[in-house]
Amino acid sequence: MASGLGRLLLLGPRRLLAPAAPTPVPPVRGVKKGFRAAFRFQKELERWRLLRCPPPPVRRSEKPNWDYHAEIQAFGHRLQETFSLDLLKTAFVNSCYIKSEEAKRQNLGIEKEAVLLNLKDNQELSEQGTSFSKTCLTQFFEDAHPDLPTEGIKSLVDFLTGEEVVCHVARNLAVEQLTLSAEFPVPPPVLQQTFFAVIGALLQSSGPERTALFIRDFLITQMTGKELFEIWKIINPMGLLVEELKKRNISAPESRLTRQSGSTTALPVFFVGLYCDKKLIAEGPGETVLVAEEEAARVALRKLYGFTENRRPWDYSKPKENLRAEKAITAS
Repeated sequence: MASGLGRLLLLGPRRLLAPAAPTPVPPVRGVKKGFRAAFRFQKELERWRLLRCPPPPVRRSEKPNWDYHAEIQAFGHRLQETFSLDLLKTAFVNSCYIKSEEAKRQNLGIEKEAVLLNLKDNQELSEQGTSFSKTCLTQFFEDAHPDLPTEGIKSLVDFLTGEEVVCHVARNLAVEQLTLSAEFPVPPPVLQQTFFAVIGALLQSSGPERTALFIRDFLITQMTGKELFEIWKIINPMGLLVEELKKRNISAPESRLTRQSGSTTALPVFFVGLYCDKKLIAEGPGETVLVAEEEAARVALRKLYGFTENRRPWDYSKPKENLRAEKAITAS
C-alpha cells in the first residue's frame, strides 16, 4: 500500500507536466473530416476572385422573372406619377437600340420589309423634356434667388441638367434597367436623353404642374450641400463685387488685413476684411493675402445673392395655388 502511494506521488508531477493528449472529436454525421475547413477556404477564394475580377454587368431583362410591361407600370407607381403607358414605353426606346436590332435581323437574312421595327425613338420626347426642364429650373432659381445674375442662374441650370447629375438621378430611379439601348451599362449620354424623355412623357401625360414638382423633387434636391462658386466658376470675384456694388449705389470696397497667424512658417493664414463706408461687409481666410482677399469677395457676393451657407432651405411643400384651392373648398 505504501509502495503504491509512493509510486503515485512520484508520477503525479510528471503527469501534470506532461502534454495533454488530444481528445478525439466525433465526426459530424454526414460530413467528412476537414470538409468544412476546405469549404470555407474555397468560399473565401471565390469571394476574393469576385472582388479582383467582378463579372460583367447583366441586363435585368436577361435574368428570370422579368415582365417588361409590368415593370413599366410599376415605374409610374413607384414615382407616384400618372404616365401614359404608350408614351412611357416610347421614352425608354433609343435610336441606337432600333438600329442594333435592325442590324441583327438583317444579319439573320430576314427580308428588308420585315427588318424594320415598328418602334418610335424618344428623340422628340427628350427634346421636350430638356427644354421644359431648363425653363422650369430657371424659373425656380429666379424666384428663390432674385438677386442672382443671369450667368449664375445659367451655371446652376447647366449643372442640374448636366450628364453627371442626371445620370446619378436616373440610376437611382432604376431608369437604366428599363432603358432599351444597344450597350449595357447604358452610356451616360443615352441615359441622360432617356431621363429627359421620361420628363417629356410626364409633361404630355400629367401636365406642366406635376412635371414641375417632379423636377423640383428629383433635380433641385441635388443642390443640397452645394456651394455656389463650386458650380459657378468666377475668374475675378473682386471685379464682379465692384460691379454689383456699383449697381446698388454702394462705394467700392476697401480691403484690410484683419488677422494673421504663422506668417513666417510653412502654413501661414491671413484674414482679409472688406469695408464699405467704414463698415465690414465680409471677411475671408487664405494662405496668402491675395487669396484671402478673393475669398472675402466671394463671401460678400454670397451675401448679396442670398446664397450663404446658412440660407433658408428649399421649400418642398405644396404649391400655393393648391393650398388656396384647398382653403376655398374647406371654407365653402
